[in-house]
Amino acid sequence: MLDDLRNSATQSFIDDMPVEESAGGLSDGHFLGMTAPQRFLVSVLLLVMTCAMGTLLLIAFNKVGI
Repeated sequence: MLDDLRNSATQSFIDDMPVEESAGGLSDGHFLGMTAPQRFLVSVLLLVMTCAMGTLLLIAFNKVGI
């Protein structure tokens, strides 16, 4: 186990890891591993949640009436 310790200490472990490169970065149409319809759905759900939370907070602090 300790026989090759000096040689392994001089080499970087990062060199052993494969490097994934793409030509254009986002050339395959994916961002964060999601397709366009998935990103759209996430953005719509975030918008709906933000509006609902805002409305509930306005009602909770009696800034608007039901």
